[in-house]
Amino acid sequence: IITIDEAKRRQSFSSCDRDSSVDALPMLIDSSDILQDTHIEKLACRLPARVQGYLWRLAYSTEKNGTSLKTLYRNLADVDSPVLLVIKDMDQQQIFGAFSTHPFRVSEHFYGTGETFLYSFCPEIKVYRWSGENSYFVKGNTDSLQMGGGLGLWLDEELYRGTTTKCATFNNQPLSAQQDFNIHNLEVWTFE
Repeated sequence: IITIDEAKRRQSFSSCDRDSSVDALPMLIDSSDILQDTHIEKLACRLPARVQGYLWRLAYSTEKNGTSLKTLYRNLADVDSPVLLVIKDMDQQQIFGAFSTHPFRVSEHFYGTGETFLYSFCPEIKVYRWSGENSYFVKGNTDSLQMGGGLGLWLDEELYRGTTTKCATFNNQPLSAQQDFNIHNLEVWTFE
């Protein structure tokens, strides 16, 4: 049960109007080295309703925490909320990533739900939602992180190299201009 004020606050985040004001931006507890207000606005209104209106907290950043997938997993060990992965590549300075319904972790099997999606700004946002073809949402290994069956998005253990290809899970186009890309910066945001 939520209050009427809370319901109105959440409702204010639920539309993707092009005329929405900066007042409708979610509140970020930390600053982003990648996202600008326009990116945040376009991403926020495409998030599932259950996370709209919550504070965004930076759980991991290559700028602040170094380049290690193991550190990323450690930083998310106590997190119990969905996460937003944001990547900026070196080649085209393009921004793309994924929303995962579960925090990234090492697992033997794929995990996540149909709310998981991939996205890319090129320069307008394109969101690739679950196609229903399979349930290969997220899989974490000690040496890589994979989103989607067929490598919709794959990152190496040093969070330096990645690959993006079309995959059946999200029926996406490659997220970066180059199929194999180098990571300039990477952030993972949680919702509180």
